[in-house]
Amino acid sequence: MPIKIVISDEQKISREGLRALFLAEPDIEIAGEAQDEMTAIQLTLDLSPDVVLMGLGLAGPSSIDATRQMLAAKPEVRIIGLCNEIDGQFVREMLAAGGAGFITRSNGFAEVIAGVRSVFARRIYLSPDVAQVMVDRYVLRPPADGPGNGLGALTPREREVLQLVAEGLSTKEAAAALKISTKTVDMHRQHIMGKLQLRSVAELTKYAIREGITPLHA
Repeated sequence: MPIKIVISDEQKISREGLRALFLAEPDIEIAGEAQDEMTAIQLTLDLSPDVVLMGLGLAGPSSIDATRQMLAAKPEVRIIGLCNEIDGQFVREMLAAGGAGFITRSNGFAEVIAGVRSVFARRIYLSPDVAQVMVDRYVLRPPADGPGNGLGALTPREREVLQLVAEGLSTKEAAAALKISTKTVDMHRQHIMGKLQLRSVAELTKYAIREGITPLHA
């Protein structure tokens, strides 16, 4: 029996590219495609795929919620996150929610195929770049629990978002400045607030000024 997969990605060109590549694999069958998490959840309920390949980074923490909902209904499904950037905290949260793997888009299709076959065989799969970040952060330099991790807990992109938000840019303006989507900016802001244990943009601004990330007049 072939491995049934659902491809979930907001970008149509990404879905079409993956579909074209998967069609050449005789042991893999594309059961369905989704452009958002809600559709991916519904397809998982309706089609009972073996693997869901879920594009991340555009919908933020809702990907974690979607993972929990899929696994609550179909605990046998294996979910792989396909991400643009490596956020160790997000990877850890996704795996804790039941995700089976993480692959960055900078990897080739061979890595995606390897990931699909590996998680289907009930193994956890991290592409080499993701695995290296997780080892560096959580094995070689494990973070302290609780508050106080500070700027060292933020990724370079999160520091950029923090600076722009603290300088008063709107989500749309920050997205345009960084050439990313507004959903990605929202995702980073939520991650920043979670890591720094802050509850509002005002607190983010005060923190950024105190740490010298943005000047007092910003």
